[in-house]
Amino acid sequence: MCGPAGAGKTTYARRLECEGMTRLSFDVETWQHGMATMPLPPDVRDEIEAGLRVRLLELVAAGADVVLDFSFWSRRMRDDYRTLLAPTGVVPETVYLATDRATVLSRVRNRRGSHPDDVVLTEELAAGYFDGFEPPTADEGPLTVIR
Repeated sequence: MCGPAGAGKTTYARRLECEGMTRLSFDVETWQHGMATMPLPPDVRDEIEAGLRVRLLELVAAGADVVLDFSFWSRRMRDDYRTLLAPTGVVPETVYLATDRATVLSRVRNRRGSHPDDVVLTEELAAGYFDGFEPPTADEGPLTVIR
């Protein structure tokens, strides 16, 4: 999954989970670490990501289909995961939720922090995440764009 906070990634990823995929969620892991606000301290973010990477490789080795419910906000991050998966022979598909800015900000504004997928962000931070997001391009590999 790929898109800024509020784009609809989790809703889409949950559908894929219902179809049999294993969903790995950065937000769920953050919540389980007792963190409910963003941005995370770098050491916590790094610890969570390291654990998710290990879990991803274990699942792929076991033959599972996996959906990564992350923002993947930069091409560098997406390329990093492609590099991680290359030795396994997996060519990941990027599913980009191309949701407009007004919708994203409205969704984030309505969050209440009641569960892992409902992380509250300030309007300023959400806008910064949207404005700094690097949309994926077809030259990155398999790409599905959901509007």
